[in-house]
Amino acid sequence: MSARVTAAEVARAAGVSRSAVSRTFTPGSSVSTSTRNRIEAVAARLGYRPNALARTLITRRSRIIGVVMAAIDNPFHAQLLQCLDAALQARGLAMLLRGAARPEMTDELIHHLLSYQVDGVIVASGLFSSSAAKACVGVATPVVMLDRLMRAAGASAVGSDNRAGARMAAEHLVALGRRRIAFMSGTPGISTSSERAHGFLDGLAEAGLAPIAIASGRYEYAAGQGAAEALLAHAPDAIFCENDLMAMAVLDVARARGVRVPDDLAVIGFDDIPAAALPAYALTTVAQDARAMADAAAALLEERIEKPARRASRRLIACTLVRRRSA
Repeated sequence: MSARVTAAEVARAAGVSRSAVSRTFTPGSSVSTSTRNRIEAVAARLGYRPNALARTLITRRSRIIGVVMAAIDNPFHAQLLQCLDAALQARGLAMLLRGAARPEMTDELIHHLLSYQVDGVIVASGLFSSSAAKACVGVATPVVMLDRLMRAAGASAVGSDNRAGARMAAEHLVALGRRRIAFMSGTPGISTSSERAHGFLDGLAEAGLAPIAIASGRYEYAAGQGAAEALLAHAPDAIFCENDLMAMAVLDVARARGVRVPDDLAVIGFDDIPAAALPAYALTTVAQDARAMADAAAALLEERIEKPARRASRRLIACTLVRRRSA
């Protein structure tokens, strides 16, 4: 095995200082275009790769962001993760991902990420305790909650305006003349579920209505099928679901029972995952802007890394109603 090429060898071959080589491969550092091009050409010819770990010891910055995300198998979370990775890369930051199979794993995963000397943490999980928040504060590691607007000590937060989005769904169903409206909620105890429930119920209340039935689908397709059976037993003329997976379950169960959509039943979901637009579903839904959410989270975190004294803040990203055949 050949020996690893060093920065000093690249500097000698390019006729520059070693610090120039270091600046060339350090995101955000100042170096002239001609010098950068010459160093990169020599580095490519020699097969040089910068040592990120060594740079961490010198700069005390790893440029690594720890990310904890729950339910990665949820299509919206997968979409959000892809947008987040792109937003971090655009800022010269790398992602170290840990998936939380259960929300209560979040604290353990955050402590694990801190052992890697990450520069910041983004949490897209249902639970973030005060002890985990204190651990991050204790090592001066900024935290941003993503897709969660719960309050945690010292943590910034970015999320959709879930209340306004769910209210749009209620107003749309009322405008369609639907009056026997049922509601499928998400996972109890999750801030996102609570916000959507409040928005939808408030929207119905303004029209003098209340749900004829409520059931929880826990944001899952399989659980949504069981909840759909329970709700359809009440003969609703519309069902609002707190995410698209549950709404798709409603459509499948309704059609299997001979219920005509949208003639007999209007269905609205939330998220606007790619499958929602498929002709088989043509689902009317409340769209979350995953790209805007990811960009805001990355920007907030970078800002707090560069300016540690900056106070935590919250960002609400607007939702939009996407009208398709189901409603």
